[in-house]
Amino acid sequence: MKRSTSFAIVLGLMVCASANAQSNQGRSAGIEALPRDMEIELAASALPKHVRDNATIYVLDPRKGFEVARKGTNGFHALVARTGDDAFRGTWPLDKYSEDQLYPIAFDAAGAKAQMRVFFDAAQAQAQGMPAAELKKLMQERVKTGYYKPPARAGISYMLAPLLRTYDDPETSPKMSTASHPHVMYFAPNVSGEDIGSGDLGGVYPHIIMPGPHGYIVQALDTKEKATIDKQYAGLVQKFCKLKQAWCLPKEQAHH
Repeated sequence: MKRSTSFAIVLGLMVCASANAQSNQGRSAGIEALPRDMEIELAASALPKHVRDNATIYVLDPRKGFEVARKGTNGFHALVARTGDDAFRGTWPLDKYSEDQLYPIAFDAAGAKAQMRVFFDAAQAQAQGMPAAELKKLMQERVKTGYYKPPARAGISYMLAPLLRTYDDPETSPKMSTASHPHVMYFAPNVSGEDIGSGDLGGVYPHIIMPGPHGYIVQALDTKEKATIDKQYAGLVQKFCKLKQAWCLPKEQAHH
């Protein structure tokens, strides 16, 4: 009788653990998995149409990291990061992982072998429970020591998506904003703003971010191109807005 009672208790604990695991499915380190179809569409929107259909698209399992949702053939790769590489910039403390960072980004073959590794490693470490402050320290140390190599050749990273939420100025603070900011980034190892004559202009002018071995020249799309993207993906943007208030565009940028 005593053994039967003990067995019942153990069985009950196992059922509770299983129920808790199911209720927490898709959630880890403060973030929830995105609806798969929406995540795939947002990731793919980072790329221009002529390479989008044959690109490799990833989705994030918050419990494991990134996994292939669609295998491509043209060497381009796209994903939606929930902890972007800019979280590891600056000296401000990354006390906790953001629940609402939304960072669609795509790489060519050279970038996929180099720059994209940071996103994959960060997602895996986060899924395994590494504290945010510890991960930021690790990533900064890896960049400093050359663990992450710059791309082997000149190339491009596309961020043409109609929606992103990330840090305003990750070199100085953790303040975030949501915006429509389609742009392209060219690999520019060890190139400075002075080298390209941009200084701190930013905006529509090409400018440098992350100066050093993993630097980029950033170029925003012009107004007409941006308007086309905003119109094409207005429905998708609205879906994300309904999911989370933080993903709603400011009124002055909202699509009509």
